[in-house]
Amino acid sequence: MINRLIHRACALMESDRGDVPGWVLITVMTAGLVTALWTVADGQLRSIFTSALRNVTGP
Repeated sequence: MINRLIHRACALMESDRGDVPGWVLITVMTAGLVTALWTVADGQLRSIFTSALRNVTGP
């Protein structure tokens, strides 16, 4: 099973044609992951951002 997946991944990397549905899936999954992480860490990200701005602009 793993050998087949590795072989397929190597074959796709060597292909000049590309794999549009695969790239679309990767893009959608990445966007979903970023959205999920953003919703979980929203308060902490705001705190880090405002703290960084305060340090740049002065007291």
